[in-house]
Amino acid sequence: MGDAAGEAALDRELKGLIADVLGLAPEQAAAFGPESGLFGHLPELDSMAVAGLLTEMEDRLGIVIEDDEVDGEMLETYGALLAFAKSKLAPR
Repeated sequence: MGDAAGEAALDRELKGLIADVLGLAPEQAAAFGPESGLFGHLPELDSMAVAGLLTEMEDRLGIVIEDDEVDGEMLETYGALLAFAKSKLAPR
């Protein structure tokens, strides 16, 4: 996932996924930047929506998210969530 095209594709996929799961306008999700607040900032992203978001990430990105990997910091900003997704897709 080190190339710019791959990172841009992941960025688009993650923003689309967030828009789909939370019922946001695609333009709203597309405007997210690294510092855009998520959990605690978007009323649509409550504790119930977090489970749906993580499940959809697993399905669409082909990753496995363990319970102990989920914390407030990873969901605090879009940049943190994107960094988490990148780390899960990085070759081991």
